[in-house]
Amino acid sequence: MMRAYRLAKAVLLAPVLYVLLLGLGLMSLAWNLVAMLLYPLLPPAPGRTVGRAGIAYGYRLFWAVASAVGMMRIDARCLRALKDEPGLVIVANHPTMLDALLLVAHLPRSACIMKASLMRNVFLGAGARLARYIRNDSARTMVRLAVDDLRSGGQLVVFPEGTRTEGGTLNPFRPGVTLIARRAAAPIQTVFIDTDSPYLGKGWPIWRVPPLPIVFRMRLGERFMPTEGSDAMLTKIENYYRHHMEAAPRGTAPEACQNNHRAPTWS
Repeated sequence: MMRAYRLAKAVLLAPVLYVLLLGLGLMSLAWNLVAMLLYPLLPPAPGRTVGRAGIAYGYRLFWAVASAVGMMRIDARCLRALKDEPGLVIVANHPTMLDALLLVAHLPRSACIMKASLMRNVFLGAGARLARYIRNDSARTMVRLAVDDLRSGGQLVVFPEGTRTEGGTLNPFRPGVTLIARRAAAPIQTVFIDTDSPYLGKGWPIWRVPPLPIVFRMRLGERFMPTEGSDAMLTKIENYYRHHMEAAPRGTAPEACQNNHRAPTWS
């Protein structure tokens, strides 16, 4: 009986989910067409501001509609304390393909690191080029662009695992984020993304309907100051995530994450 109920619910709700995803795709395409026109007209600094605000607004609209129709439940209140802070590196765990959309929607100053091939795409890359997202065509270029952006007041969103978490066990953190933070003299703010859904996690196809609603909760973790070697700092941050995500019971939050104020600093 319960299995039949879940199947019926999935069949009824699947069209709503697919319409939402279609709307997201069409909205993204429309914004990229607008960005293609704005890119040659706006100087770099205003273009960056407009480009990032446009992306953030579009994603916020998507999350608002998804929440209104009962597909999602999202608690990102803790990010309000970060959204106007310049020169900040934000690192997070990576359970699903939706993580970047969640963070960027609430952090209009932020940039992501993108594949250079996507940045060069005529349609899909226009919005990213206008927003001056960071391309990864070479490690040296990526670090230089990220440092320049942070020094000019931007924020950088990074998923140090490099790919989505699988099976609840963190992937080894990849180098780069702590080097960028050290060269830019930028603090590293940790963010935990909690979800009860496997949707768009590793191995979950986009067309497969998950249990609904999908719940996401953001939590602020500790803040790290880049005051030591990059490798040592990366190891410290990775161990911090493992301690709070693997050793602790599921759903247990660090004390610093229980409020919406800026988290304490580790140095």
